Amino acid sequence: MPYGRQGVLVAAMLALAACASRSAPALERTAPGATNDDGVPACPADASPMDGWSDRAPPRRIFGNNYYVGTCGIAAILVVGDAGAILIDGATDRAPAAILANIRALGFAPRDIRRLLNTHEHMDHAGGLAGLQRATGAPVLVRAPAVATLRSGKPGQDDPQLGDLTGFPAVADVRTLTEAETVRLGDLVLQSHATPGHAPGGTSWTWRSCEGTRCLDIAYVDSHTALTDGHYRFADHPGYVAAFERSLDTVAGLPCDLLLTPHPAASNLLARLHGEAQLVDTGACKAFSANARTNLRMRLANERKEPSR
Repeated sequence: MPYGRQGVLVAAMLALAACASRSAPALERTAPGATNDDGVPACPADASPMDGWSDRAPPRRIFGNNYYVGTCGIAAILVVGDAGAILIDGATDRAPAAILANIRALGFAPRDIRRLLNTHEHMDHAGGLAGLQRATGAPVLVRAPAVATLRSGKPGQDDPQLGDLTGFPAVADVRTLTEAETVRLGDLVLQSHATPGHAPGGTSWTWRSCEGTRCLDIAYVDSHTALTDGHYRFADHPGYVAAFERSLDTVAGLPCDLLLTPHPAASNLLARLHGEAQLVDTGACKAFSANARTNLRMRLANERKEPSR
């Protein structure tokens, strides 16, 4: 029986968010910093993880020089340094106007952005990159498996979700990151981590940020839901599964005081940014990895019960 992609995605995100909420010990709560929401309505608290992918969310400072500038359903993270800013992810092809409005509302200009990064090459996270590149003039830096998809706007033939994916605007200036490359811009130092699984080009990012004398390790961890288009079977691709498992090992070992995720629902991020849940949790990446590994193994077990196509 094929798996319903939307239902599986919603269930997996809710499980991850619940796991993240449960995992936090009695640590000091870190309240987000000042925000200029420009009168933007709050995102609906009862929305599904599949809602609001292009709807503007109120912009908010996360910690130190890090800002949430994305939509209600998809994250975009702005990291600001002394030589400009780095923006990670572009949401959908209808989201750039919202993201740019959030950047301006926080007092920054689109041309302050000197690098565009990405977590993975699907339309809900890469669809807006072409529009953001036109507005900022910044190159997009991605790992090799994502380059052809971003340059063409067409889903990769090796993507487990190929049959369910839609195209998005092609990105003109895409540059290839070497494995484990560090992206530097002035005093900003962002480390890339290869984390394929949800998509072949999956990439997670870590960096360190400070507020005064307090410093935290920030981990922006890519999606790790084991989704397919109903034709692809992970069980028939042991090499891909092995890479997926290595990705989960990587995530569990990341320096991680503050977890961010491309789908904010996967880490209860919007509630955390509003002080309704624990923002800082040094065990969050380990919990995220463990839950994703359980979901992957359940997926494999279910696939093995079914005849190969």
